Amino acid sequence: MRLRVVAVGQRQPAWADAAWADFAKRFPPEWRFGLVEVKAEPRSGGRTPAQCMAAEAARLEAALAGSGTPWRRVVLDERGERIASAQLAERLRRWQADGRDVALLIGGPDGLDASIKARADETLRLSDLTLPHALARVLLAEALYRAWSIGAGLPYHRE
Repeated sequence: MRLRVVAVGQRQPAWADAAWADFAKRFPPEWRFGLVEVKAEPRSGGRTPAQCMAAEAARLEAALAGSGTPWRRVVLDERGERIASAQLAERLRRWQADGRDVALLIGGPDGLDASIKARADETLRLSDLTLPHALARVLLAEALYRAWSIGAGLPYHRE
């Protein structure tokens, strides 16, 4: 199974890239965990947030279409379902059993276009707090690694 985070925004601080890389290398090769970054639409030139989100949605769709495989689409949104680490571990197990690759979608500064949300198989939230995008990526990578480690019976997670 491929497990991909597909995120709007290409330039993250060095600390975020380093933290992402640290968690990404911990996954076993069969999970094929990775990050696909798509260009954020410039917020200048009189573009409305809706226009920016629509352009970013087209880039997200192109990133998913280029793989030639059906994706389970998991949207990250502040209004998404709140789940704990053990529940995410169970979700990972179900996703793997489903047979589809999984794409976790993170929007740009204004969020995700309604067309992306409408095509989602699931909508999850990382936090009730508003997070900067760089931190959200790192938090997601850690949460996914923690969930994987629970399923693998590793002592990383303690309750």
